[in-house]
Amino acid sequence: MQHTLQQYDRNIAKCKDVFIKKTIDYGTAWRILRPTSLTDQLFIKASRIRSLEELKEQKVEESIDAEYIGLVNYCVMALIQLELPDENGLELDPDEVEKLYDHHMKLTRDLMIAKNHDYGEAWREMRVSSLTDLILMKLLRIKQIEDNEGKTLISEGLDANFQDIINYSLFALIRLEEAIMDK
Repeated sequence: MQHTLQQYDRNIAKCKDVFIKKTIDYGTAWRILRPTSLTDQLFIKASRIRSLEELKEQKVEESIDAEYIGLVNYCVMALIQLELPDENGLELDPDEVEKLYDHHMKLTRDLMIAKNHDYGEAWREMRVSSLTDLILMKLLRIKQIEDNEGKTLISEGLDANFQDIINYSLFALIRLEEAIMDK
């Protein structure tokens, strides 16, 4: 598990680096997006990954790794949007954004540790394409929950689904790193 935590934390650091640099470049313009728009953006990214996995050819020079990083970061945006009311304003201070990012990643990391304990790191035996499919399934669930105005009878809420997508994306990044190292 220690090796997993090192790999996981290294990939969180990569995602956070991109998130913070884009916050410096663009501010928090993403705050204008409704949660449903973030879900649609996540769906587009995950669909592109699946398309690249199936077609084995790409015409836009953005890597699958970059798309998984995008999935992580858009999920963090969604978690922040669910937590912060509109009256907090569109523009957030970069230090506040970093604290919010760290807060949501800590909660998500803690969830990963608990699930890894119970599932015995089964994700290590999964194909990256299966992780992509699980992400797409979670996004379809999120869309259904959003269409039901956030109400569920028995299922996890939006936040748990976004956290699962973050973890699946980080697992995919780890698996892709390992594939490169094995070559």
